[in-house]
Amino acid sequence: MTLPKVSINADQPSTTLHNYYEAHKFLRREAPGRLVNALGQRTMLVSEDFIVGYQVALEEEVGDAAGEIMYRCGFEWGRQDITGFETRFTAEFGFGPGDAKFGMMLETWWWPLQAAGWGAWRYDLSHRKEGLVFIDLFDSAVARSIGNVGKVVCHYYAGMFAAVFGHLARRELSGIEIQCYSMGEDHCKFLIGSSKRINAAQFWVAEGATATEVMSRL
Repeated sequence: MTLPKVSINADQPSTTLHNYYEAHKFLRREAPGRLVNALGQRTMLVSEDFIVGYQVALEEEVGDAAGEIMYRCGFEWGRQDITGFETRFTAEFGFGPGDAKFGMMLETWWWPLQAAGWGAWRYDLSHRKEGLVFIDLFDSAVARSIGNVGKVVCHYYAGMFAAVFGHLARRELSGIEIQCYSMGEDHCKFLIGSSKRINAAQFWVAEGATATEVMSRL
């Protein structure tokens, strides 16, 4: 993940905050070489070169399978993160995520990720009756680092979003990136839905369909 250069305080915030808007309150050093966030999660500060090098090395090692590997890593990341979030949410607010306004719950889940440098998001639930969720991602840590390479690169995010929304919907869902900053777009766009629909969208994207065309066909 990428973050601006900041001065990290060793002290804990003096009060309990729901959201952290200052890096020195969100991050702290527990010990030499060990950085954690306000949730107690182990954190790394890495450069854009690290992200690019990791992605390129994986693609050179496994070829076309790199995208699927990154997707599965993102899926496991999302599965574990949303499970831990439900426990934290209940402890912090005194009631479960299912008893909260859905939008408030989603924003509370995403905020630590945005604070850590994973980007800002905008979700669209207007097609949920058709079993579809669309997500816009701005300032993707992956795509911003890699730059314009003419293809989608945010497989981690696609897997993470699929795991999280599948967990909340209590059914298995899949995800795909249908528009990417690394394709020259101004932001990334993801589609979450059943595996059948995601497979169809994957075929259309491979054939060169734009995000608007994919959405129209679905």
